[in-house]
Amino acid sequence: MKSNKIALGIESTAHTWGVGLVDFTGKVLSLVNDVFVPEKGGLHPALVREQHLNNFTRVINEALTQAKCSIKDINLLAFSQSPGLGPVLKIGALVARMLGQLLKIPIIGVNHCIAHIEIGRLMCNIDDPLSLYVSGGNTIVSAYESGRYQIFGETLDIPIGNLLDSFAREAEIPHPGGPKIENLAKKSKKYLTLPYVVKGMDLSFSGLFTAAKRLLESEKYEKEYNLCDIAFSLQETAFAMLTEVTERALAHTEKTEVLLTGGVAANKRLQQMINSISDEHNAKFEVVPLKYAGDNGAMIAWTGILRYKSKGEFNLTETIINPKERMDNISIPWRS
Repeated sequence: MKSNKIALGIESTAHTWGVGLVDFTGKVLSLVNDVFVPEKGGLHPALVREQHLNNFTRVINEALTQAKCSIKDINLLAFSQSPGLGPVLKIGALVARMLGQLLKIPIIGVNHCIAHIEIGRLMCNIDDPLSLYVSGGNTIVSAYESGRYQIFGETLDIPIGNLLDSFAREAEIPHPGGPKIENLAKKSKKYLTLPYVVKGMDLSFSGLFTAAKRLLESEKYEKEYNLCDIAFSLQETAFAMLTEVTERALAHTEKTEVLLTGGVAANKRLQQMINSISDEHNAKFEVVPLKYAGDNGAMIAWTGILRYKSKGEFNLTETIINPKERMDNISIPWRS
């Protein structure tokens, strides 16, 4: 038996079946992901669900092997309970309940968005940041205030990662589209005018996507401008919108730390823009390490540990998934 307690975290909100083992001091012992990659189109929940069902045992065993421990060494189970694709969330909850009952150990349900912030706080060694959380499924500017992660701005339609992936599919750029769009954008400085839609503190990316798609379909494409020009213009516009909203939230909250987290946090241009406004407001800027930027089980395990230490275990009726739950509905007892 290991001297320190260990939590096993299961991430299953979308394309990733992630398992992470983290001890109660915050040391990550292992991290293993199995990612569903669509042959074409977006995510099909039934196909993702099938892949997760076929691979969950292998991924758990790999994580245990990597951590050099046995399933009997696990003291706590945490799973992503919200938000996400219902059929996919159900697999994580099902596996967590099954293991919890077999091993007779506590289970904790975790909000995926909060987990992205908590892994950032842990890995970047920061306490109270304003967070810009950008991924395929979410785009949220939030900060801790009055016992919760309050949302100061968010997308009104599609998230930033979805915008990049959708455009990549239209341009026949192979999955994952985000990093490839970033590389294409580096090859251009020609800005094409695109819709910039910020409504108060919220953002809308759907019109931007439609306009970028029209540029691809136009007769002028590859005569007056190329794919690199569109990629550059799309990135600059979308990231400027994100930067504007983040800066306004920073001025309002007067936080002294800024955290960029979620899968799109890996984008160097976005990092540069958020770093720039952080400097202007004398705030320390941190980016979650690449390994923990995308969806992963370690962030679920760590957030589960925080909740368990402050509030104890869930009873079985509290482990029902909630695909549409907002992060600002959840109390944060470990920070109050």
